[in-house]
Amino acid sequence: MATDKRTLDKLTPREIVAELDKYIVGQKKAKRAVAVALRNRVRRLKLAPEVREDIAPKNILMIGPTGVGKTEIARRLAKLTGSPFIKVEATKYTEIGYVGRDVESMVRDLMASGVQMVKQEMQEDVKAEAEKRAEEALLDLLLPGGSKKKSRKKKRDDEDGSPVIKPMGAFQMTRPDGASGITGAAIQVGIPLKSLFRGTSDASKTGNAADEMAEAEKPPTAEEVQAEEARNATREKFRAMLREGKLEDRLVEIHVERSPNIPAFEMSGSGFEELQQSLSGLANMFQSGEKKKVLPVKRAREIIMAEESNKLIDTDRVSDDAKQRVEEMGIIFIDELDKIAVKGDRGGPDVSREGVQRDILPIVEGATVSTKWGPVDTSHILFIAAGAFTMSKPSDLIPELQGRFPLRVELDSLGKDEFLRILTEPQNALTKQYRDLLATEDIEIAFSPASIERLAFLAADVNSRLENIGARRLHTIMETLLEEISFDAPDIAPKKIEITPEMVNERLAELAKDQDLGRYIL
Repeated sequence: MATDKRTLDKLTPREIVAELDKYIVGQKKAKRAVAVALRNRVRRLKLAPEVREDIAPKNILMIGPTGVGKTEIARRLAKLTGSPFIKVEATKYTEIGYVGRDVESMVRDLMASGVQMVKQEMQEDVKAEAEKRAEEALLDLLLPGGSKKKSRKKKRDDEDGSPVIKPMGAFQMTRPDGASGITGAAIQVGIPLKSLFRGTSDASKTGNAADEMAEAEKPPTAEEVQAEEARNATREKFRAMLREGKLEDRLVEIHVERSPNIPAFEMSGSGFEELQQSLSGLANMFQSGEKKKVLPVKRAREIIMAEESNKLIDTDRVSDDAKQRVEEMGIIFIDELDKIAVKGDRGGPDVSREGVQRDILPIVEGATVSTKWGPVDTSHILFIAAGAFTMSKPSDLIPELQGRFPLRVELDSLGKDEFLRILTEPQNALTKQYRDLLATEDIEIAFSPASIERLAFLAADVNSRLENIGARRLHTIMETLLEEISFDAPDIAPKKIEITPEMVNERLAELAKDQDLGRYIL
């Protein structure tokens, strides 16, 4: 099923649930809740603007143990709809005034995701033209001096007299009375000598232009025509070799943009992220020139393609489209929300947890967050929060934040039947993943139905006796089962291996034998 922006309005809640069923087993309540929330967003966009602004998204709180599909539901939903999506951990944020990440950074991260998404879509639209330009550029590199017109044009461009700006460093001036002074940055502006005499050489330039026009209008001689035909024939011959992949390892010299030599640093805390963005923008103002690189054609094509794609797309349109998509269809998944819940009237670190809740509240309610692409309004961003809530309850959150997540969905724990379906039904089932991985080593593995049932039973049994980590237990089971085969695969290939219940019992005997042993294994 097509899931791009043009067919999003045609996705009914039933079809959304059907798409999620391809990757996630069970959890019908959660699937129905997110499907209805998504459909309501599509319905809202069809309303008149004055009505649309008053309809807020119905944020969702998912409650359930780890490994039951909370994150996967949100991730697949965003991928299905083509919406900007990020997953954040509530525990990595701190209250304003403390060292740590500001909660507003989640909106900036979402905007960055939206910009990257829109940019990739636009690059895909201009891919054919970018490939054509990259091919011509590679031919120019493989056949230097093949085009006199281009070389003359480049020479004129180099002599256009544009000023050159370079950073020189920082300075600080202190006042005689010892008070704080002025801190600034010094730059060097170089003006080419030719541009200084631009006003006094108009007549000379007019004469040169007339000479060039006269030379261009002069009919080519027979020798020039013959040489041009030879160059074109050689160019077409190289073009054919290039398209056939025969020149992929040929080395060429290309010019790439030199990144500003600004040392990398990390700043955190309230206001520091905006400062870091401002400094990055200031660094980009300085023209840092180009540098030469000698690369194989295969790598050079990628660099030239990226440069040509960036030239063909409108960066302002990218920012505008991304901002609109983030504000109307963006999804932020906040995991581990239960870890910042405050149980009872406790002090200490719980004070900071409650502070994080208070900081998240205005973002969820609707606020304007400054980003380097412009201000972003969060009023209509869909927030999906999740947590196990084993040590705390949703009622331990501050009442204002509880009210901003009106839809609560409890996800079911997974047992043997669900594990059996997880191993066989989804498009990305673990058994299919390991079968495809080992097939690259010419090893064919086949799971018998009885062996899959035994794996599901062992996963459920270990979860019941030790820590319940949900479907993630299947990864432990499968890795332990196939560890020896994966290690020996290059030495025993080609070979077909049948996975039987007896092999499962043999390989996983230690894992299933001692229920107390796992308590002491890190």
